[in-house]
Amino acid sequence: MGWHMGVRVLSIGTISICLVHAVDCAQAQTASSDSEVLPAIEVVAPPSTSARPATRPARGTTAPRVARNVRRVLVYPTAPTPQARLGVDVDKVPAAINAVGAAQIARTDSLNIAVALQQRVPGVILSDTTGNPFMPDVQFRGFVASPVAGTPQGLAVYQNGMRINEAFGDTVNWDLIPTAAIRSVTVVTNNPAFGLNALGGAVNVLMKDGFNYKGAEINTMGGSFGRIQSSAQYGQQYGNWSVYGALEGLRDNGYRNFSQSEIRRFYGDVGYRTDSSEFHLNFGVAKNNFGASAAVPVELLNKYWGATYTTPQTTDNRVAYANLTGKVEVTPTWTLDGSVRVRRFQQKTVDGNPTETEPCAAPNDAFLCFNDDTNFANGVNGVPIVNPFPADAVLGQIDRTTTRSTTTGATLQATNTDQLFGHNNQFMVGTSFDSGVTSFGASAELGTIGSNYVVNGSGIFLGPSGSPISIGPVSLRATNRYTGLYALDTFDVTDRFSLSGGGRFNYASIVLQDQIGTELNGSHTFSRFNPMIGGTYKITPEVTAYAGYSEANRAPTPLELACADPARPCIVAAFLIADPPLKQVVSRTVEAGFRGTKELNIGTLGWKIGGFRATNADDIMAIPSPQVQGFGYFQNVGRTRRQGIEAQVNLTSKALQLYANWALVDARFLDPLTLDSRSPFAVDDVIQVLPGNRIPAIPRNRVKVGLDYSVTDAFKVGGDALFVASQYFAGDESNQAARLPGYSVFNVHASYQINKTYQLYGRIDNIFDNRYATYGTFFERDDIPNFANGGAEFTDPRTVTPARPRAFYAGLKATF
Repeated sequence: MGWHMGVRVLSIGTISICLVHAVDCAQAQTASSDSEVLPAIEVVAPPSTSARPATRPARGTTAPRVARNVRRVLVYPTAPTPQARLGVDVDKVPAAINAVGAAQIARTDSLNIAVALQQRVPGVILSDTTGNPFMPDVQFRGFVASPVAGTPQGLAVYQNGMRINEAFGDTVNWDLIPTAAIRSVTVVTNNPAFGLNALGGAVNVLMKDGFNYKGAEINTMGGSFGRIQSSAQYGQQYGNWSVYGALEGLRDNGYRNFSQSEIRRFYGDVGYRTDSSEFHLNFGVAKNNFGASAAVPVELLNKYWGATYTTPQTTDNRVAYANLTGKVEVTPTWTLDGSVRVRRFQQKTVDGNPTETEPCAAPNDAFLCFNDDTNFANGVNGVPIVNPFPADAVLGQIDRTTTRSTTTGATLQATNTDQLFGHNNQFMVGTSFDSGVTSFGASAELGTIGSNYVVNGSGIFLGPSGSPISIGPVSLRATNRYTGLYALDTFDVTDRFSLSGGGRFNYASIVLQDQIGTELNGSHTFSRFNPMIGGTYKITPEVTAYAGYSEANRAPTPLELACADPARPCIVAAFLIADPPLKQVVSRTVEAGFRGTKELNIGTLGWKIGGFRATNADDIMAIPSPQVQGFGYFQNVGRTRRQGIEAQVNLTSKALQLYANWALVDARFLDPLTLDSRSPFAVDDVIQVLPGNRIPAIPRNRVKVGLDYSVTDAFKVGGDALFVASQYFAGDESNQAARLPGYSVFNVHASYQINKTYQLYGRIDNIFDNRYATYGTFFERDDIPNFANGGAEFTDPRTVTPARPRAFYAGLKATF
């Protein structure tokens, strides 16, 4: 799998966000997972008006907080503590806001948070490059948060204020997020306060605690492909103290060969609060194992939908973390928020691949060579390897990586709500520091590939081999230190018109230390100030207009810095070489739109429509090497642009919940490029990219609709549909090959509430059993024979990751 397998190291950063909607406080706080009206999780009031509930809420519900003058509130994306009660009216945020609540997550019946994001957020689409649904690429407006090393990352992701982008490649392991414990997920754009890598925006995951979740729930589901999953959660408040815990487990054999999944996650929170302060210690552990079957040649897929190309391909992720957050209201108008955190991450990967090792030409045909038939392949002792394989053997390679990283960080923020010149004003200033230390190792074992495409190891490990392209064991220590200083202000010019402005200064220091030699040594620093300005105007009490401009930057990751020379490509998942430095990416975003709500006889109508344009300077791409299968390098490719339109409408009543949204994302190169490529249209392994060519792997249109209807108080039915347009294959930056076809998929679900405690539910995914693929690229047709066709050479260079066929699931949920 080579170029597509990820190296994931711990990441850095902080910032937290909480979106709240203008609904009755008690209604929003006591809504169950089947009746929650809006994706709202927390309704808050100014600190002086907060109070404890007079009575204990029903079991399994969220505790109401008595409040006066409740507004639509957004805790601005700078607060490290999600419990902060102060906030900015969401109608004063000069950007698009998308929120997904716990009830909407629960309706997916999935332990994968990415599924709910794809259903509810207009600009989000999932792409499967790993071949495992629990390790998806989450793409928003053409920017990606992916677990796959080599994917250009463009979204910052936070869990309770803790940045979870991995430091080595900015990758995101979605499988480590405990889904049952999620309180809300918010996707925010147009704000530099989220720090590094928020080019397209930020995804903020807010977790439950015992103050907002009370009771217990056990939920078990099983079905197709050997799926069995279960979750349990409990929360309770004891005076000023609260406790919460969630435990999740899943086993799935997968719909393709060697694509099994095992997930084990725990999350806990202990909280303490008074009228003027609130503190939380939240912590978690996870141990997950995956088979990642990746893309497969279409010739194999046409014979069997569960086919794989080369294996083993496995990933083992482990994490343990603790996060202490606190808020103190120093005066009626000044609030201090702070956090300290530590996280330990470990990942092991096993990746079967084709190899560039081959028998040498005479007179050295008793030895193995690397990359051609004249450069000796050396063992770890530096001695040329004698060829132990039979003449008709198809050689392969098993690449193994181990990543261990420890990340620590701290954040401090002050918020002031004093009036300015007699007008309402909110000012925030803060700083953050994060440090990550990563130990990374890699090795390559030679083997043979059988007719089932399984690579069988030989016990022979490669040492430094080949010139200038090299492979060999790696032992690397990487240190990331990120510092941020930010300030934001929202000023009410009039009761209807508000202006927001501010910015953030980012400083990044990245040090690489080779633990074997000196080739990988390097020290790099990047810094930039990113401004933001915008405004909102309330046209009527039900309609608001907004417009904003912001800038963001992404420093090259250690992975990219260590693999940036076209003449010396490397297997990004394993083998790195010192290379010239890259420039940091700078994104400039402008967006504008309208949003509103209206009460109708049939329910509450919410809507929004907006446009955006994000232009990246010195964008970074992963370029596959045309000479060596599985190798590649990173390169600045000049300017790229992502622009589009998003529209969304929601209709909510007691019996009916309906949503529909559409997003157009037009992603293009703005500068001419000459790129190495494995495209079938490449001339001498080179393609010419012209200004205006579309960026591959980004569908232009995506449409989503969903419906939930209460037939009776106990019996509910629903369904959702997804329509995605065609996209160019990765590697076809010149747009010459036929596109990967678009697709549509339909799902249905139903539930029956037996009594107050027990609920039966079921679902059918992909009900029409549509066979489609979400990702496609090209491969070298002559690397491995087509064993399914008598050992002949492959004729089609396309390789895709097939989506899940029709699946049936049923479950039982008990709420106490």
